[in-house]
Order: sequence, then C-alpha cells, then structure tokens
Amino acid sequence: MKNKPLVLEQEYHAPAALVWRALTEKELMKKWYFDISDFKLEVGHTFHFEGGEENKRYVHICEILEIVPLKRLKYSWKYKGYAGISFVTFELYPDGEKTRLKLTHEGIESFPSDNLDFVRDNFVGGWKFLILESLKEYLENGKALMEQYNG
Repeated sequence: MKNKPLVLEQEYHAPAALVWRALTEKELMKKWYFDISDFKLEVGHTFHFEGGEENKRYVHICEILEIVPLKRLKYSWKYKGYAGISFVTFELYPDGEKTRLKLTHEGIESFPSDNLDFVRDNFVGGWKFLILESLKEYLENGKALMEQYNG
C-alpha cells in the first residue's frame, strides 16, 4: 500500500464541459471544493488554500503543472512549513451527457509520517467526500446545470 497512488473514479450525469468548469473556475470550485481566491488556470501558476480542522489549519500550496482542456488537470500539492510534495491529477472521460472523472493523488507518503493528519486514510476520506459526494451533489442537483448557461 505504501507508495501506491490514491485513485478514485466517479461517473457524473453531467457533460464534460460542465465537469471541467467545476474543476477549473474558482467561483464554481468553492461550491464543492475549497475557496481558492488566487486560482488561475495557467501552467506554472501557484495557488493557495486553507484546509483542516478548526483547531489545526494547513496552508496548501499548489502549482499547476499540466492543462489539457476538457481532459486533464495536474498540480503539485504541498503544505506550508512541512516537508513533502504530492501530485493531484484530474482526468475526464466524456460519454455523451455523462462524464467519468478519475482522480489520482500521488506522493502522499512524502509528507511527515509522524503527523497523523497526513496519514493516507485521511486523504482517502477527504477525496471520497469531495469526489464521490460533494462534486456529485453539485453537478447533479440542478444548480450546476443552471450555472452552465451563466458562464
């Protein structure tokens, strides 16, 4: 299990263009992911956001490494003040009005093993909530479909 990438897949009843917008537009991202005010869809751009529990917050520092519009987004993921770097990749596979998303998070084991917040199970739980529940709810509950025509 060590050094094995975390991989999750989910099919959404939403077209790839809408899923892509949810992954890459900061106004839509904050509705299911995090509020990332300095996000810009540009290779080399670094963005930041806070996450964690109320009593222990972590500043995430990410750099966009690859963009293939409507297909693939990859960025680095590290934490301010902590060793380690990981990589998050979103890949889209359109199928008519449905889209399968594959999320891969590699390098989790590079974070300090003595910090229980960085154990693999926490990443698994976080991504399962975000990809399998939060993004699915956002894309399929009607709000996103209405916003599709406003952007």
